Amino acid sequence: MTFVNPGDDAVRSLLKNVRTIAVVGLSPQPARPSYRVARAMQRYGYRIVPVRPLVDAVLGEQAYASLADIPFRIDLVDVFRAAEHVPAIVDQCLALHLPAIWIQEGIVHEAAAQRAQAGGMAVVMDRCLIKDYVKLMTT
Repeated sequence: MTFVNPGDDAVRSLLKNVRTIAVVGLSPQPARPSYRVARAMQRYGYRIVPVRPLVDAVLGEQAYASLADIPFRIDLVDVFRAAEHVPAIVDQCLALHLPAIWIQEGIVHEAAAQRAQAGGMAVVMDRCLIKDYVKLMTT
């Protein structure tokens, strides 16, 4: 079985319903893709929650060491970690009953994505959140 991303209508619906995005691996360095994507989504009105150990804050938001440390509702987990870390992140999402995960462009872990889907999560993999946002929400 091969993972298939949701269609444009489903992704558009997901983006309309999301308000708070936990960004796993959000770098405090402005030159990094995670920072640029998160900053752009923040400018489009989304609340960004950095998930990165040993960092106090990024983009003016308090950082948390793990998803389990976040004391409020998360609508979407955006993953900027290498593929070998994705299964553990999916496990955390499933344990916390989080509704959706976005595995960024260039990151592929078929088994983890399928497990997230089977657990009831909306899953987008190997696509850029900001590129899809611009394509689907600003035209």
